[in-house]
Amino acid sequence: MLIDVFLDLIFDQLVKHYKGFFPAVEMFGLLFFVLMAHTAYGDVSYSFPEEMKRGSVIGNIAKDVGLDVNRLSSGNARIDTEGNRKRYCDINLNTGELIVAERIDREGLCGKKASCVIKQELVLENPLELHRFILNIEDINDNSPSFKQTLIHFEIRESTDKGSRYLLDEAHEADIGMNSVQSYKLDSNAHFLLNVVTRENGRKYGELVLDKELDREKQKEVTLILTAVDGGTPPRSGTVAIYITVLDANDNAPVFSQAVYKVSLPENSPVDTLVVTVSASDIDEGHNGEVTYEFGHLSETHQKTFSLDALSGEIKLTGLLDYEEESSVELPVQAKDGQGLARYSTVVIEVVDLNDNAPIIMVKSLKIPIPENALPGTEVGIINVQDRDSENNGQVRCSIQQNVPFKLVPSIKNYYSLVTTGELDRELLSDYNITITATDEGSPPLSSTKNIHLTVADVNDNPPVFQEQNYRAHVQENNKPGSSICSVSATDPDWRQNGTVVYSLLSSDVNGAPMSSFLSVNGDTGVIHANQSSVFVSL
Repeated sequence: MLIDVFLDLIFDQLVKHYKGFFPAVEMFGLLFFVLMAHTAYGDVSYSFPEEMKRGSVIGNIAKDVGLDVNRLSSGNARIDTEGNRKRYCDINLNTGELIVAERIDREGLCGKKASCVIKQELVLENPLELHRFILNIEDINDNSPSFKQTLIHFEIRESTDKGSRYLLDEAHEADIGMNSVQSYKLDSNAHFLLNVVTRENGRKYGELVLDKELDREKQKEVTLILTAVDGGTPPRSGTVAIYITVLDANDNAPVFSQAVYKVSLPENSPVDTLVVTVSASDIDEGHNGEVTYEFGHLSETHQKTFSLDALSGEIKLTGLLDYEEESSVELPVQAKDGQGLARYSTVVIEVVDLNDNAPIIMVKSLKIPIPENALPGTEVGIINVQDRDSENNGQVRCSIQQNVPFKLVPSIKNYYSLVTTGELDRELLSDYNITITATDEGSPPLSSTKNIHLTVADVNDNPPVFQEQNYRAHVQENNKPGSSICSVSATDPDWRQNGTVVYSLLSSDVNGAPMSSFLSVNGDTGVIHANQSSVFVSL
């Protein structure tokens, strides 16, 4: 903890003294090296800014987990991801360094979440070894504040009391923390002040406050410029024009029946499902008390998924919810009366998980062909099984058919080793078609299968066998030299070279003379020839 505090103090001092001399990119590089100096507990963790160039070094994973660099190549080291995320980093097998492999946009990955974490795994084989590490993606100030509308229009009666307040659109900023919207400014004018309000979630919005009564006979219209500024270095800003038509008074804003509407909704609920009905009332009469509803700032995805009836307040589904993509949804809703006074409420939707994803079986490695003399327990493959669902819906059991000399052995986390259970004999069976079945514990359960073809490599474990134990041949006297006497034949069940038979005569003497002076054999065909005439030999 002391080293963390010490490093934080160093970084604060560096930013204070050098922020005027370095551009933003260099300051984020400095942030990266300070963050990398922090110690992590449990899994190895790396913190670095978004939008780093491909090939940039994140850290040395081999050093941080205590691996010899040579082990990376021998273990076929690779980076795997949890779930179906992209692989955002690669490993340099020569140095053990993690490098950026893909453009990383924190806003695209995590939206407004305070913490943007990517879980990755370093996997090695022979033996199987897994090291989990975490990528903490830090925000940089690469987005400017923006308003939902390009023009805010108010109609204010000239009799409106001093101190009246008008809700202004909240500026949206894709960045988080200090890089999000921190302040608002209103250009100097004779009638209005700006009051900045901080909500419970830390987000800020502005209220236009009447500081001096309006006089329609002197001025019919007032135009103001509202500027939103974020806290980045350097800061970014966005503006919206405020157009005020001076009329006569509206002193009450709508009030929602609930500050927060909480709803639970199963994923994959059909389109047009009613999510909730929001309701707000306004005690003003006539046009001033007519309430209409609209969403606050929504992401493009949420704009396609939800609709809000401006008059009834009914929120319905216009797209499908997917728990695996988003388990909770927050919708800002605004109620506005006829003169523009408004209040905010929030709809929080908890998405309920359904067992709608079957397990996925992935063959991470396969060592084929398998030598037929492989010992029982030899690892021939590594299988990974994943299910995107949660809790019991994501718990998976993996099995293999019983009539093969192989079995699955659970290993690290959701990995299995495929090992032999008995002796293999290529001459009896040269290949196997294995079916692996993965079933989750949902209700009803979902399952998937994967077929694996394994081949057995030949070992020279069989000697040639003659078709007959003894061969007898009769030769007429005065036979011609080179004439064929008989033919022998032998077979070998082994494969290719191991099963190729070559014939030769054993060295021996006949009546004191070598056998080769009387007979010869064709090494390929097994045909025996006489080298002399009138040869009588018992073979």
